[in-house]
Amino acid sequence: MPERSIFTTAVHAGERAPRPTFTPVATPVYPSASYVYEDFETLDAVFGGQKSGPVYARYGNPTNEALENAMAALEAGEAALSFGSGMAAVYAALLGAGARQGTSIVAAQDVYGATYNLLDKLMSQQGVKTHFVDITDLDALARVMAEVRPVALLAEIVSNPLLKVANVPELARLAYAAGAALIVDSTFATPYLCQPLRLGADYVVHSATKYLGGHGDVLGGVIVTNHERRAALNELIKLVGSNLGPQEAWLILRGLKTLPLRLERQCANAAQVAHWLVAQPQVSRVNYPGLPDHPQHDLAARLYGGRGFGAIISFDLREGDAEHVAIFMDSLELVQPATTLGDVYSLTLYPARSSHRALSPETRRQIGIGDGLVRLSIGIEDPADVIADLGQALQAVGS
Repeated sequence: MPERSIFTTAVHAGERAPRPTFTPVATPVYPSASYVYEDFETLDAVFGGQKSGPVYARYGNPTNEALENAMAALEAGEAALSFGSGMAAVYAALLGAGARQGTSIVAAQDVYGATYNLLDKLMSQQGVKTHFVDITDLDALARVMAEVRPVALLAEIVSNPLLKVANVPELARLAYAAGAALIVDSTFATPYLCQPLRLGADYVVHSATKYLGGHGDVLGGVIVTNHERRAALNELIKLVGSNLGPQEAWLILRGLKTLPLRLERQCANAAQVAHWLVAQPQVSRVNYPGLPDHPQHDLAARLYGGRGFGAIISFDLREGDAEHVAIFMDSLELVQPATTLGDVYSLTLYPARSSHRALSPETRRQIGIGDGLVRLSIGIEDPADVIADLGQALQAVGS
């Protein structure tokens, strides 16, 4: 090798080392924006899709690919694609299902606030009409599906924040009859509780920011589907660039290792907290699928196979207004008021002022989100400590 200037050596030394003969136990992070090959012919074949391999970060990344392979395995799907956020994944799934000007979508009326706004505002501006329906009313849903013939039916397997449970097999049947794709946001359930693709869904969407990452330190989204739909989504992501970064992909992949362990503990904790809340005089209603009087308790038991009922609870304060919710949240010491869920920490949120803030008061009332509704995301702490903290905060409300 010829002797080169220190300026040149500083740039190139240590880079593009020969391919190693070992295999690392943990997947490496590949921060490279582009990749080189031994010859132009190979690079051209990879760029053209005749050979597999990375060429440019917007087209794919080895760290992201490891995450996608793991998610496909966990969801019993053929393939997966990662995105920069859960909302990017929701939007991509709708576009992948065929949402275009002049088409219609049917969606659960109590979806996450940002999803509601995406459908009601952005997609409406793009000429897509969304019909919001109570998806627990299967007769009403069947009538709407037959009437509008949507390109997609979008539902959350557990709605945010009212915790209605979607009958995924029946939704799949209705979607198939109407020629629509079924998109299931399974963020609240995760593959630990349910695998919607096995029940007939076409796309499964996750906000990986929540339980998949699990530690409150990463933003991301994932779609799991079949090979054909994944290929179409990948062409879309090449154009719009809504990619997940490799460091974020690595954090989510690391989070997946403990997902079943965390969810098992969180579900058990949430069940204790929910049953305790029912007996509190400051609480007028508790929404949790694990409670016997929940309208979809039996359905959730069937879908989740005895593994638990999730780790999200919502409840209405008897003094149902923003002032009393503020007293409750300000009095908490262990449970953290944060605009997310699915962390190892127990978290609380006021939907009317956060996740569903952009909705009008009239729309929130129609959906069933009252001014006294509080959402809890239960973590992996000792449930006795969580209950003690909630108890003293509720006493502050009562006093």
